[in-house]
Amino acid sequence: MDAVDSSTPTPNWRTRLALTFYRLAPGLRLPASWWVPDMKKAQAESPEVRDPLEVEVVSHCWNYSHMLAYQLSSVVTNPPSKVKLIMTVCYCPEDKGTVDLLEFFAGKTVPNVAWNWQSMPRAELMRRAIGRHRAATTSTADWVWFTDCDLLFHAGCLDGLAPALVGRTEALVFPQEERCTSMLAADDAMLTAATARPKLVEIDPQRFEIQRPKKATGPLQIVRGDLARKFGYCGAIRCYQTPTDVWRKTYEDRAFRWLLGTHGTPIDVPGVYRIKHIEKGRYHGSKLMSRMRSEIRQAKAR
Repeated sequence: MDAVDSSTPTPNWRTRLALTFYRLAPGLRLPASWWVPDMKKAQAESPEVRDPLEVEVVSHCWNYSHMLAYQLSSVVTNPPSKVKLIMTVCYCPEDKGTVDLLEFFAGKTVPNVAWNWQSMPRAELMRRAIGRHRAATTSTADWVWFTDCDLLFHAGCLDGLAPALVGRTEALVFPQEERCTSMLAADDAMLTAATARPKLVEIDPQRFEIQRPKKATGPLQIVRGDLARKFGYCGAIRCYQTPTDVWRKTYEDRAFRWLLGTHGTPIDVPGVYRIKHIEKGRYHGSKLMSRMRSEIRQAKAR
């Protein structure tokens, strides 16, 4: 497995070419076994079953502390009793809003929950697969849930993982149902509630509508812990483990499913909520580009 090269955050032409190739590779029907020859053998093995089940949630945050506040508040408000949870957040010390928020929640003791804040250099945080890969290979959990900070675990969600996951041997699963908002504007009260200072926040469930994903998308990827430790998160693909100068779109989600050889199996997990929003604070560029991105996101939502 190639080591992460943190000395070259700006992608060179080789990296850019590789990124284009791996964006296309899943659709080209190339055998993933060329990259992960032991994958099928590892998936056929029976993972150890523990009681209670241990689940690690891996989330990223860059300039989204007002969203992360809802995610961490949902863990505090709805603590698990049937599973042990490791709540991992990858962040950069340059993001003061997130640092302040994590310090606030670090002071809260929650039953069956272990806070795990992972500080990363900005160039590594900007490539989400790096943090996910690092968390995967060091995880002790039975299952690892890779998610985004705009997703939250409402009533019954975390405990619902126990009956949904115990005894399963699939490599990748995902909630068969999630509740999402419409595309919220930046000045929406839900998005501004936690901007002034760190605090516990709560959603209005009436603003969310049921959606049924058809595959394990980026915030809904729940992978077996033994496979996470062995293969990491796109660990066989060097360009997805290469630091970069600005936040990059997460095309590696599709490559991750390709390497596992599955779009995932839907499971019944209640209380999965996600806040959708028009403006993306993670990206850089001109106001025109930001407006174009917002319009594209709204069009996709429609």
